[in-house]
Amino acid sequence: MHLAQQSMAGDSSWAVWQQIIATPIFSIGLTLGSYEFGRRLQRLCRGNPIVNPVLIAILLIGGFLHLTGTSYEVYFGGAQFIHFMLGPATVALAIPIIHNLERLRGMRVAVLVGIMIGSLVSAVSGIELVELFGGSRAVAVSMAPKAATTPIAIGVSQSVGGIPSLSAVLAIASGILAAVSLEFLLDLVKVKDWRPLGLAAGTAGSGIGAARAISLHETAGAFAGLAVALNGLTTALLVPILVHFWPK
Repeated sequence: MHLAQQSMAGDSSWAVWQQIIATPIFSIGLTLGSYEFGRRLQRLCRGNPIVNPVLIAILLIGGFLHLTGTSYEVYFGGAQFIHFMLGPATVALAIPIIHNLERLRGMRVAVLVGIMIGSLVSAVSGIELVELFGGSRAVAVSMAPKAATTPIAIGVSQSVGGIPSLSAVLAIASGILAAVSLEFLLDLVKVKDWRPLGLAAGTAGSGIGAARAISLHETAGAFAGLAVALNGLTTALLVPILVHFWPK
């Protein structure tokens, strides 16, 4: 009888815990707290790009959900407001663009050509990489929109027969990889201009890459914000055509 009561109490406590974690206050607090911890840790490491706040937040939240046995669906049910705010946050990338409009106008041809080439290389390399290692066509086409923002990557993946959830993960992973490695790679080839850094960050790393560019310099942020928008549009138009004519 005593064991049965303990079991019932445990079940009741677990149900209460599930209700607590599903509330917006808890889930949003967990998300923002994890990201803020990542930001502070990066500042302690003197802005080292390897200590990426987004990556740290993902690891902390994932570890918390695993340790507590909480499903992602329960967590996301409370954190949907942050997901909703992704749209306005992306639109806010236009602010540094407006502040640097004259610089952007003077390089419009170079910017457009650079983004189109970047989008094409990203899509082709994604498909080729999967096929090189013997992956299925569904996985290959899921890789094609990896450089676009997550909502665009999901939509494009659905339209070409890919796996939307995989495309979302790849888009986030690509953004983190770009944010972590971009400065090192540009230093390697002796590029010191903020404009190509921002353009590369937005084209290869979408919103996460653009966030890193904005934290470095306003000019880099302006070019990154423009690249995010134009690369998303280019990817949405280019990938379905590319997949249609790609040998099966």
